[in-house]
Amino acid sequence: MGADLAAPRLSSSAKADDPVIAGREEMYGFGLETPLHVLLDARFREGFAEAAVCDSVSLVDSGGTAMAERELGQRSLIDHLVDEAVPGNAFLERASALIEWGAVEELLAPLRSGVMGAPSYPVSVLFKALLLQQWYGLSDPALEDALGDRLSFRRFCGVPLDQKTPDHSTIWRFRERLAQSGLAEGAFGCITSQIEKAGLVLKKGTLIDASLVPAAVNKPAPPEGDQPPDPDGRPASKLVRSALDPDATWAKKEGRHYFGYKAHVALDMDSRIIRRATLTAANVNETSCADTLICGDERAVYADKAYDSKARSAALKARGIRNRIMRRWHWSWPAPGRWEQRRNALLVIRRAPIE
Repeated sequence: MGADLAAPRLSSSAKADDPVIAGREEMYGFGLETPLHVLLDARFREGFAEAAVCDSVSLVDSGGTAMAERELGQRSLIDHLVDEAVPGNAFLERASALIEWGAVEELLAPLRSGVMGAPSYPVSVLFKALLLQQWYGLSDPALEDALGDRLSFRRFCGVPLDQKTPDHSTIWRFRERLAQSGLAEGAFGCITSQIEKAGLVLKKGTLIDASLVPAAVNKPAPPEGDQPPDPDGRPASKLVRSALDPDATWAKKEGRHYFGYKAHVALDMDSRIIRRATLTAANVNETSCADTLICGDERAVYADKAYDSKARSAALKARGIRNRIMRRWHWSWPAPGRWEQRRNALLVIRRAPIE
């Protein structure tokens, strides 16, 4: 009985009474015992073909399943007139021309939405939006605004002026699906390798830093009543984890508590392209991931005082990479000289793009 409920079939008498289904047998290749979901999919394809003339929606076949996807269409005359009047972003235009987007779209094909619900944006549009978010350090609402009013962003994503750009909730949902699918690392790696081969990453220096990323769930409330001490005998912390997001943790910065994750990023100094990135729990010390962010082919590494250590300085020297990490001092050490203070002040200016 369970199998019949999971895949209901149409009886021969029901099929004979339906001239539409009977007339499509040869076209779609189904027989008397065809599961009902296959027949519905055939009906969907037929209905879609009739509606396509009036809707900007296209039918995409992914793994044998029909999927509705927005059809952004060709660029209009207005788009071409604006292109002639408004100069474009040289970096984005070069990146768009050099990257083989077909390979990325094929990799991300499993992320296309299903038949149910509103038609989705093409995965290439949403992924290009995430690239812009990474390259320009934008939040989801800021990215939504930029996609709406920056012509260079529209051009890069391939959204004509007469089409609506994705909102921040659409971007967030796509990023969540991308992370859960396990395709993010491969997709971003494909883009980065192509950009590096094209010579857009100059590799004069790598800027390293970490930033706190809020969790997508609400902060868990402190537990009520007294809690038993931890295994070391210390009082139990009121900063508990969330059952909805057990990987998120707490971190304290400048006297305030934050709940979520920590993004460790390596940024190319000149192109501002993120070359490497790692996401950890918020309570992970940023210096513990620093060595994995060093690519090895850059001329110098720039970072703040938290990353300064004798071992890291020696490792950079052994690899022929200039150490541009800010110096730190302990209260028991001799006071820093004027040259050391001046060096730190100059490095703060160089590190500004990643702050």
